[in-house]
Amino acid sequence: MQRQGKVVVASQHYPPDPSTTAVIMADIACHIAEDHEVVVLSGSPGVLPASQTGPGKPRVVALKNRIAGKTALVRRGASELLFAARMFFALIRELRRGDVVLTVTAPFMLPYAVVAAARLKGARSALIMHDLFPDVLVMAGLLKPGAIVTRLMRAANSLMFRTLNAVITIGRDAERPLLSYSGMTPNKIRFIPNWATLTPAPRPITSDNPFRKAISARFIVGLSGNLGFTHDPEIVFEAARLLKDQADIHFLLSGWGIGFERLKQLQADANLANVSFVGRVQDAELEAFLAAADLWIIPYRKNVAGVSVPSRFYNLLAVGRPVVLVSEPEAEAALTVVENGLGWVVTPGRADELADAIRVASSSDAAAMAQRAVRSASQFNRAAAMNAYVALIGELLLQPSLSEQR
Repeated sequence: MQRQGKVVVASQHYPPDPSTTAVIMADIACHIAEDHEVVVLSGSPGVLPASQTGPGKPRVVALKNRIAGKTALVRRGASELLFAARMFFALIRELRRGDVVLTVTAPFMLPYAVVAAARLKGARSALIMHDLFPDVLVMAGLLKPGAIVTRLMRAANSLMFRTLNAVITIGRDAERPLLSYSGMTPNKIRFIPNWATLTPAPRPITSDNPFRKAISARFIVGLSGNLGFTHDPEIVFEAARLLKDQADIHFLLSGWGIGFERLKQLQADANLANVSFVGRVQDAELEAFLAAADLWIIPYRKNVAGVSVPSRFYNLLAVGRPVVLVSEPEAEAALTVVENGLGWVVTPGRADELADAIRVASSSDAAAMAQRAVRSASQFNRAAAMNAYVALIGELLLQPSLSEQR
């Protein structure tokens, strides 16, 4: 009888790392482990939560990993390359013919290492497309479209997509840029959106919320999470400056990344009275923090459609809050906002439009929009996503390996 292959999850981010990607990958790995043998190759050393250990859970192997900060680009690139090399050799040791390996797009060298190892070992491979490189770097202005590095990365992508058995997109807008690569075909693309990690239910605005107590303004605009190269911190700060005379509107900001460092620099120079920062909010406080604001902003730079999807979006809907999304109208989150009446979509770079949307939101009846947000969050549920991942893995396990196809 032929041995059924196992599933190997290759991810830099995994518990005890608290990031959204770590939570998502742990959910996927644990759910697949209910039906298959699962091994996780993790770049997040440390003690696993009790919920991630025991019978029926994945076997987790932590790889040595030390990633420099995003502002130290050269050192960060070197450390990510080293981690990808460690992952490649770990996969060579772990994979057998007929296995399936599942990975993500960060760090950007990781998918190449995973696909190369899978091909050498006769395994199948699947990639969860959170960010599309080098497209996201071009969009952020870090690479020019015609640069040698850009062309080399696109050539490498074409080879990678030709070898991959499946590419999971979390946004409908990702299909068009993916199909611009010669190695990609429509039958490899599977749309499985992310989900809210908080239970969808309206959270009322209360004066005793610990994050609202120190703010006297009636209407609070929130910004939360990682602000990376794809985000635009300046548009948020400029909107706050345009609204500085509106005493009933206040900006509450909490997060990390290069964008937040820029926001802090801008505030240090301008010292706007309508802007407050709080430290990075831990998981135990996330629900209270998201419930503290009346409106949430997700500020993207231009040309984000198809290359990045905001995972935080679903939790904002889950607590029943409208959103102002700065992005092109064809982006996945923008489509969801417009289709379901969940807030406003603002043109990238237009701080005046963002300020106007906030003014409108502050005088609107948010009750109906909150109910629609919760209903929408319920549609992006964990159970549906997990069933889709299990079905895909089952399909890949039954496919002939690459070496058998030749």
